[in-house]
Order: sequence, then structure tokens, then C-alpha cells
Amino acid sequence: MSRCPICEKPSNPAYRPFCSKRCADVDLAHWLRGDYVIPGDKAHPTSSENDE
Repeated sequence: MSRCPICEKPSNPAYRPFCSKRCADVDLAHWLRGDYVIPGDKAHPTSSENDE
């Protein structure tokens, strides 16, 4: 059985891969704050951003 990536409890199929809505919300908060970063080069500005 898989484990919740936030608290390590067994995951719940209703909230997979998390064990509860609380842990799913904690993970979402990490993404929204920018705690998780996907490595790579910074994106180049689009042409619409340069036109302003």
C-alpha cells in the first residue's frame, strides 16, 4: 500500500496519493507558496510581455 507523501500514513483511495483532504490541501499550499520547484532554465518572456 502506498503512503501519504505529507504524513506517511496509508493513502486513502478517495484522496490518492494522500490520506486525507487536509494533507491534499497542505500539498496544494506548498505549490501555491512556491515551495516546490521544478529544476530547469528560467522561461523566456513571451512577446506579449515585451510589448507592454
